[in-house]
Amino acid sequence: MTDIQVQAPHTLRSLQEMLGLSRSAISGLIANGFVQPARGPRNEYRFSFRDVVLLRTAHDLQAADIPTRKILRALQRLKATLPSELPLTGLRITAVGSTIAVRERDSQWEAESGQLLMDFEVAATRGSVAFVEHLQNEDAIPPPSAQTSADAWFAQGEELEPRDIQAAEAAYRKALAMAPDFSDAYLNLGAILCESGRQEEAAALYDAALGQRPDVALLHFNRAVALEDLGRLPEALEGYEQCLRIDSTIGDAHFNAARLHDHLGHRREAIRHFSAYRRLQK
Repeated sequence: MTDIQVQAPHTLRSLQEMLGLSRSAISGLIANGFVQPARGPRNEYRFSFRDVVLLRTAHDLQAADIPTRKILRALQRLKATLPSELPLTGLRITAVGSTIAVRERDSQWEAESGQLLMDFEVAATRGSVAFVEHLQNEDAIPPPSAQTSADAWFAQGEELEPRDIQAAEAAYRKALAMAPDFSDAYLNLGAILCESGRQEEAAALYDAALGQRPDVALLHFNRAVALEDLGRLPEALEGYEQCLRIDSTIGDAHFNAARLHDHLGHRREAIRHFSAYRRLQK
């Protein structure tokens, strides 16, 4: 196997099989410079995993019925306006109605115009952890008292997250002090820790959570994300696999497992998980 085949192991055919993208869509992305595949011994295209991640983003946008031309136009603007050191695949890109929205840390904007957008939820991608869905009616949740139940502290944490993350963290911790097996509180608290760069704390929290609730797939998934951010890749991969043993329908776990298998040189396992991810997107 040549160096090119090691660094860029995916062919055009295997890419189509994994992601379900048409040859013309891939060709359009190449022509516009959004992916720059290498050339193999027979001058064939060879794709790195970074290319796969970018093309997966395009695939997800197509699945949201965004026209290919609009995807290319949005990505072209992104490439022209973002700092060169910021990888395009490190962003969260999703469809909000007919708009392609981009989120990078605390900023979020419309990809084609560059206009800033107000609060919206962004679909999970690599590096994201799963939150339990926020409650929408803020007025329905009274401030908890010392005698309040764990459920009420959890609800208070959800209500506080958009405007006071420290108070939300404290509320989730109070819920867990009352109910040490409260999996949703672990999920939301751990997600807060990860989003604020406290992955070591998050991993320890998820270890404690799994001691109480080893049957919750999303706890394994979120723990794996934290471990991956810490560079503990074999442990992270096992976490994604355990998540899928409990619930094989979690698409992002398949995608993340495929990415790590690919990084570790496990081509067959990577393709198996990519194929499962693709089936779940149909």
